[in-house]
Amino acid sequence: MKVSLISDNLQKKILFVNHAISTRTQLPILLNFLIEAKEGKLIISATDLEIGITIDVPAKTEKTGAITVSARTLVEMMGTISSGKISLETTAEGLFLKGEREEVVFQTAPVEEFPKLYEDKGKQILVLKKSVLIEDLSKVVFAASPDSERPALSGVLIKEDGDGYLLVATDGYRLSLKKDALKNAKKTQPQNETAMLIPSRVIRELIQMEKEAEEEEVRVYASKEKNQIIFSQGDTVLVGRLIEAEFPKYEKIIPTDFSTKTIFEREDLQKAVKAGYVFARQTAGIIKLAIKKDKLLVSANAPFVGKNLVEIEAKTSGEENEIAFNARYLLDFLSNSTSETISFEMTGPLNPGVFKETDDPTFMHLIMPIRVQEQV
Repeated sequence: MKVSLISDNLQKKILFVNHAISTRTQLPILLNFLIEAKEGKLIISATDLEIGITIDVPAKTEKTGAITVSARTLVEMMGTISSGKISLETTAEGLFLKGEREEVVFQTAPVEEFPKLYEDKGKQILVLKKSVLIEDLSKVVFAASPDSERPALSGVLIKEDGDGYLLVATDGYRLSLKKDALKNAKKTQPQNETAMLIPSRVIRELIQMEKEAEEEEVRVYASKEKNQIIFSQGDTVLVGRLIEAEFPKYEKIIPTDFSTKTIFEREDLQKAVKAGYVFARQTAGIIKLAIKKDKLLVSANAPFVGKNLVEIEAKTSGEENEIAFNARYLLDFLSNSTSETISFEMTGPLNPGVFKETDDPTFMHLIMPIRVQEQV
């Protein structure tokens, strides 16, 4: 293998590929990048068997070939390489990198040990718009559990919903739901599967991939036989395994009515919760909302530390009420919402509270309350 390319191009690309490197693995080969030199490009791949990422970097290829090298070593070393043209060549010593002022030799491992990311992409089922994908998926993915030990709760459910899709994620304590999502998606293949449960980690990497991509469209491939979902955009491919678990019957926990509804500015509540969190983090993150006719009182109380109360303007209909939530859950929702104005509905301090965006009736976020013994 022998190629030459621009160092800045390689450095930028491998930072994203590095997201697929395992931090907990019994297989040393999964700590490596697979580097393949093909005509006109250098292909960098990584996988932890849960997700896989591959990126093409433009290169002048003199000799094709493939090798694997330590991802950590390559990433750290590329951060020190001066800008300009570099060459990569396999030698008897390893992978030889030569820059304008540097010469580096990386130890290598055989490519035969590196697992294949995919045999083929499968059938293309969708073409999605970058901006819509980022906005819609960002509103739900944060509610999924990061714990892969609970697979059914660690993914985002995506299923057909009329002309669009329904997106749902929950960790058992909160739930985000977006109807009529991914509008203007081009369905390029009849879908036999009415629903897919995609790992939240894959969705998060997809959102990051979209933010950095120049192209406006991403192509989605699915293989039922391989149980894989593949997102392809420009020179980047993201591979994930679909979750084989039954998603919870989320419809059962969504309230159908309410006794209290209040409307307020999202930024006002966000600032109030941040202030309360200074004390709330000392007491399991408890933030209390007291809903009055024309205001919302946000408070936190930490014995031996202090307490605070912030009053924000609100328009309330129905009963005055009180409820307590985990501050982190509130901040997660408020930071991922894009609406200036939020409505909140509840039926009592022990029932789920429902947040909605006033400018998007297709979205809702539910949070389970915290039972509190004393008033804060």
